Amino acid sequence: GNGADSLGLGRRRCRFLFVMNRFLFSRIRFLMAGVVAAFWAWSACSKMPQIDFVEFELPNGLHVILHANDEAPVVSSYILYHVGSKDERADMTGFAHFFEHLMFEGSKNVGRKEGDRLISEAGGNKNASTSFDRTDYYINLPSNELELALWIESERMLHAEIGEIGVETQREVVKEERRSRYENQPFGTFVLHLAKTAFEGTSYEWTAIGDVEHINKATLEEFRKFYNTWYVPNNATLSIAGDIDIEKTKKLVERYYGDIPKGADIERVEIDWVVDRPGKTVVVEEPMTPLPASIHVWPAPPMTHEDANALDLAISILATGKSSRIYNRLVAQERAAVSSSAFAWLQEKVGMVAAYAIGNSGVPIETLDELMDEEVQKLVNEGISDREFQKALNQKESELASSLGTMQSRATSLAYYHQWYGDANRVNTELDEYLSVTKEDVIRVAKKYLVKERRSTIHYVLPENGEQ
Repeated sequence: GNGADSLGLGRRRCRFLFVMNRFLFSRIRFLMAGVVAAFWAWSACSKMPQIDFVEFELPNGLHVILHANDEAPVVSSYILYHVGSKDERADMTGFAHFFEHLMFEGSKNVGRKEGDRLISEAGGNKNASTSFDRTDYYINLPSNELELALWIESERMLHAEIGEIGVETQREVVKEERRSRYENQPFGTFVLHLAKTAFEGTSYEWTAIGDVEHINKATLEEFRKFYNTWYVPNNATLSIAGDIDIEKTKKLVERYYGDIPKGADIERVEIDWVVDRPGKTVVVEEPMTPLPASIHVWPAPPMTHEDANALDLAISILATGKSSRIYNRLVAQERAAVSSSAFAWLQEKVGMVAAYAIGNSGVPIETLDELMDEEVQKLVNEGISDREFQKALNQKESELASSLGTMQSRATSLAYYHQWYGDANRVNTELDEYLSVTKEDVIRVAKKYLVKERRSTIHYVLPENGEQ
């Protein structure tokens, strides 16, 4: 028979072996490994670990990265599919996120919820996520159970079950998620308005949750077409980290993924992104808004742009942490806000930076705007101190070091850097990239991107008063 059929026969045999071959102490080993992992996460703050790895590519286009570490008997399998909400059509949004759910509905040889049960019985855990640019899945297990993860993930790639029961079940799950996380939470629509405002005119203007009506009207054939287009080995990166033997793991990867057919070449969305775009004001009035809030948004370059790291540091100085400029001014000194912060949202093809403040009761929203404007203009016009610059670098070093404290985070980072930078070894050089940024670079990018005429403003006003 063809490759898929013969592989399916092997998978049914593997399922029997997995069910029968449960080790008595798998769960205990995994829990103990969690203690070790927590220690790594703590100790990593004082030193950047060196992540050794090997990588190769199967003939079908699947890129594979392997990192061996035998300090704890755990392994993490992470697979990144290069598809997110920005790859959707404007009239068919929410598909990437829908598949994050649908892929847990089982496959030809893994029954509904069977994969969840097998992972749980082996003492493991799993999850998935969707963003503008990617959908990813991870499975953490005791290291002797690696083959279970490879079997389940390769099954999902080869022949996930896209049928009426699973689709209808997940339609309801997605509707409830949108209601609970976005529509029935104070400021729950924050990211929806932020994306629409910052990325208007591009396929980044909607977020992963999408439009429920698009999911409601989608047909089985449309879902299957999406799956056959994007869930192919040549659109994926598989990263495995933990207590593994490299050569044995290579053979296992080839066994489980090697016969999966390569997909057709993918036509990527074209986005002509420019940061020199005029700002605007958006007013949001919602019944659950408890306090006035203002968000300031500036267009920014994509994540791989040469200015990205310097801009990240500039935003950190401006409003990350309680000693940052905006928090200190608005919350600690003026008591105009109960909370404030800032962040950079740099994506594959677009970017933005934002600062926000949630006002104290009775504080006019214009006051929040004025105070944030003053702090931004001070940064642009007066620059930064040596102390502020060093603090931002120290924060970044601690963040990068602690982010590699678990096998899951290492597997994720390796795949991330390969996919977006074309260089998995950036996991070892990212700190050097930040340390090469100068104070003058930070001041330069602040002047270049935090331009008042490009700033958009989103006002959350109190429903009973209107804008204060």
